[in-house]
Amino acid sequence: YEWIRLFQDGYHQLEYLVTMHFLERYLPRTGLVLDAGGGPGRYTIELAKKGYEVILLDLSPKCLAIARREMRKAGVGDRVKEIVQGSIANLSRFENELFDAILCLTPLSHLLEKSDRERASIELVRVAKEKAPLFISVFNRYGLFRTVLRAGENLTDSAHAEMFTRGIHRARFRHPKAFRRTAGFTDAYFFLPNEVKELFENKGVQTLALATCEGLSSDLEEATNALYKDRENWGQWLKILLQTCTETCITGLGNHLLYVGRKKSMELDS
Repeated sequence: YEWIRLFQDGYHQLEYLVTMHFLERYLPRTGLVLDAGGGPGRYTIELAKKGYEVILLDLSPKCLAIARREMRKAGVGDRVKEIVQGSIANLSRFENELFDAILCLTPLSHLLEKSDRERASIELVRVAKEKAPLFISVFNRYGLFRTVLRAGENLTDSAHAEMFTRGIHRARFRHPKAFRRTAGFTDAYFFLPNEVKELFENKGVQTLALATCEGLSSDLEEATNALYKDRENWGQWLKILLQTCTETCITGLGNHLLYVGRKKSMELDS
């Protein structure tokens, strides 16, 4: 499912299209990229096609098996320098300041404990070169609240308490209407809009952008997919969405937040 998720319809494509927009804007022209927690390798393959050297890391052997298969199909094996099974919270196999860019697209939200998220963010910054961009996406807490409301959940149910107070969703408590495609949702931590920004700014990263991947389409899945069928209007809608997705009043609406930062240099620090 994770391999097809981003391309199953127009609404889900927005996550990919917005992310690629910011990658194309802030990535260096060439270099070695770490796709940390990159799953089946959608972004790894795309960046390899564009000429980047990429290392893919993910915790799931099943996802990495899919990645190897799809890389062979795409003919980009020479650009993918390594495929590593591992956690974003432990990048000790990589030396300091190795990578020209870092991608970590949603894995931080699968670390429920604050100490684990702290450790992972420290590691991601450590392995980035000075002035390297970091692209970090997370699940958005306010977007989840809207999803739960739309699904007709009983908001006073005690099972929601941890989600509303700490941003933690437990797999044992499922939302069959909200997450009907995946028959529930895994354990996850949902970030407040400025939380991811503060997490990386505290590690010596300069914020470049904070956007919502779904933008003005947030929670409007049916209408967005209807628009997707009209290619001319779809193109116009994408322009509007990309122009507005960083507006403060919009960033809290979507399901995914995308943070873009740049690791500060020692010269800037001094």
